[in-house]
Amino acid sequence: MNPNASSRRLALQTLGLPLASAVLAPFAALAQNTLPVEQVKILCGFPAGGTADTTSRRVADKLGGTAYSRNNGVVENKTGAGGRIAIEAVKNAAPDGNTLLLSAYSMLLIYPHIYRSLSYDPFKDFAPVSMASVLSHGLAVGPMVPASVKSVKDFVAWCKANPERANYGSPAAGSTPHFLGALLSLETGVAMQHVAYRGSVPGVTDVIGGQLPAMFTPHGDFLANHRAGKLRILATSGKTRSPFVPDVPTFAEQGFANLTVEEWFGFFAPAKTPASTIAAANAAINNALKDKAVIESLALQGLSTLGSTPDEMAKEMRRLYEQWGPIVKRIGFTAES
Repeated sequence: MNPNASSRRLALQTLGLPLASAVLAPFAALAQNTLPVEQVKILCGFPAGGTADTTSRRVADKLGGTAYSRNNGVVENKTGAGGRIAIEAVKNAAPDGNTLLLSAYSMLLIYPHIYRSLSYDPFKDFAPVSMASVLSHGLAVGPMVPASVKSVKDFVAWCKANPERANYGSPAAGSTPHFLGALLSLETGVAMQHVAYRGSVPGVTDVIGGQLPAMFTPHGDFLANHRAGKLRILATSGKTRSPFVPDVPTFAEQGFANLTVEEWFGFFAPAKTPASTIAAANAAINNALKDKAVIESLALQGLSTLGSTPDEMAKEMRRLYEQWGPIVKRIGFTAES
């Protein structure tokens, strides 16, 4: 063998290594399977014990051992600003499947109509993963309101007779429950002062304690205390009566059809999360929502499971965004008002 020819071949092979590595590097990166993630963190913008938190935790507990996550998920309650702190955190998270948001749709689809300088765009900054659970809201009164108040019209009459105490709470300013109260005030012509809380639980506590006469919030957050006789649910906001309190009539049945609202919680990922990761998360979440233990646990708080594809969720988001614009305009509420 010619030693010079051998040396030339070795030199060419050596020179070719960086070029080959550069060409093959993208394919090697693609070949690396980033799924399943080690453990997904689910950010929830409301306190522990409420309907949003319950949905987050029950699903998180079923994500381990799936194509999406090796371990069960963990939930972080990043409360404040009506859920916006958690939303901001997920917007700024890496789009790698390690972080999801669980939120009611109102924080993403109603807030853009009331905040002039909202720091996130629900359609550009997030990728829909799956709808998770659906609920009706409710109006409940506590010991501050006489036992003779048994209906929405009774409550309105009481507010008219007691203007200094005609207050109602909601889990956040600009939330769906807040607007239900505002619509009731508009439709009856009776002034009712809104009191915003950081989630349902503290407001319900004040209703039970007699510091607040009434609360609009997901009716599941009332169920245990309603059954214990500590407060009274006067109405629910669904199209039909809630299966969890079938003895309570809807707002529509009591003459307030414009207060018919059903709200869902959904899972969102940061924008630019790969489609394969979204698909894996969607499959894991929808399987969790079919689990009997999850269904029964959510039912305790007045929640029904509601899975979806990302595309179905995206279409529903657009529909609700457009639906709520005129309603918010009618109410006249802005973040500065």
